[in-house]
Amino acid sequence: MKNNIKSLAVICLTLIFTSCVKDLNVIPKDPNIITSLTVYSTPAAYKEGLAKLYATFSVSGQQGPSGQPDIAGIDEGFGNYLREYWNVQELPTDEAVIAWNDNTIKDFHWQTWAPNDVFIAAIYSRIMYTVALCNEFIRATEGKTEPDLVKYHAEARFLRALAYYHAIDLFGNPPFVTEADAPGAFFPKQTTRALLFTYLETELKAIESTLGAPKFEYGRADQAAAWTLLAKLYLNAKVYIGSEKNTECATYCTKVISAGYTLTPKYANNFTADNNLSSEMIFPITADGQHTQTYGGMVYLVHAQIGGSMSPAQFGVGGGWGGLRTTSAFVGKFADPSGATDKRAMFWTDGQKLAIADIGQFTDGYAITKFSNLTSTGAPAPHAHPDFVDTDYPVFRLADVYLMYAEAVFRAGNTSDASALGYVNAIRDRAYGNTSGRVSSYDLPFILDERARELYWEGHRRSDLIRFGQFTSGSYVWPWKGKVAEGAATASFRDLYPIPANDLGANPTLKQNTGY
Repeated sequence: MKNNIKSLAVICLTLIFTSCVKDLNVIPKDPNIITSLTVYSTPAAYKEGLAKLYATFSVSGQQGPSGQPDIAGIDEGFGNYLREYWNVQELPTDEAVIAWNDNTIKDFHWQTWAPNDVFIAAIYSRIMYTVALCNEFIRATEGKTEPDLVKYHAEARFLRALAYYHAIDLFGNPPFVTEADAPGAFFPKQTTRALLFTYLETELKAIESTLGAPKFEYGRADQAAAWTLLAKLYLNAKVYIGSEKNTECATYCTKVISAGYTLTPKYANNFTADNNLSSEMIFPITADGQHTQTYGGMVYLVHAQIGGSMSPAQFGVGGGWGGLRTTSAFVGKFADPSGATDKRAMFWTDGQKLAIADIGQFTDGYAITKFSNLTSTGAPAPHAHPDFVDTDYPVFRLADVYLMYAEAVFRAGNTSDASALGYVNAIRDRAYGNTSGRVSSYDLPFILDERARELYWEGHRRSDLIRFGQFTSGSYVWPWKGKVAEGAATASFRDLYPIPANDLGANPTLKQNTGY
């Protein structure tokens, strides 16, 4: 909902997750304790409440970075949902390193994090906060028959499913609460990956018919978003439940592909300040320099990629934070890192060394120029601001679905699917600007590398490497993996993050993930 995310005074959280994240003091910010009975007094109020659910992914407070955080005890900048989700998905991989010394941030690339890590606690708490707000909204709209409220109800269930999908992927066995659990002081029971998988599959199928049709309103969850999330769930089923669901993945990919999305002719236009115009955007986390001000989310991704000899003005912002770069292992996946062949190789090399001798030096490692707060024509953003950006984050886009389909049918045994090969080559035709990058066949290692080339810095890499058995093993290493300059294998238990130590202390029913 670009330009339409509003702050609702307070959604009553009561004590739904008080015991779950007690250590972080998740409390209502209004001392008068407004409840859903008073908040939802008009039809417009329901849409404002729904907007708050969407906003939990993009902002972390009631009025931007102004000292009114949704969750007390977490910095509004680094505690932002999208910023922390991106960090835990990208920083432990070959795609990203960060120069800063903030707390334990470097432990992610080294894969040396511990249960008391503040950044892990932040994403865990953001997930649970989103679930809590969705539960309250779902209760408030349960049984409503007005067409808009029926749709809002389904959207809230989708957003809760998206948060729980992040939980199953990152933590495996999180606490689990739905609208059926009456608000009050209790210890949320821990679920298992298998049970959560079944819940997500059932829930997404249940709301499929009541969500809006694909592309009914930009920025809102629709049927295509639910189909894409189901496809992702099925693609990773072997990791989550030990069973392959590749045929099911391909089925839901086909639903999305048949919904009328097309590849945007220019790859870079998926990541500009007017990427809401992209013909392949299925579901974004929206940003707006005027209405969704935060130091997390896309503000973080645009500013933190700028440093060294880079000019912030070339990216439509007033300054660079000198943090994020990439590794030589990732750069090596492109035939020509200059981009002369594959235009997705968006690297800044001026003054940058390819090798990383010191993670703390921004000029060690190529910088990446993927995200911009200028429009696709090079004009200023619609709501140009030196700090805050208009660029939306592509949670799901068509190219990802094409590659999921290709991987799924190959894993299912159909290694010569003409449609799959066509989708792969459509992506590569765009990347090369002609047919010179086409392939006559592909295998799974090619798909993993192609996903890196197409989807880097979009929050997929950790999950992809785990699915291919290359995240923690020694079969594939990259600079500083395992806190070794040349890279080293790490223990497989790190395929999951730990349940935060403080939550284990607050909720005695929880058990820690193996290895921690």
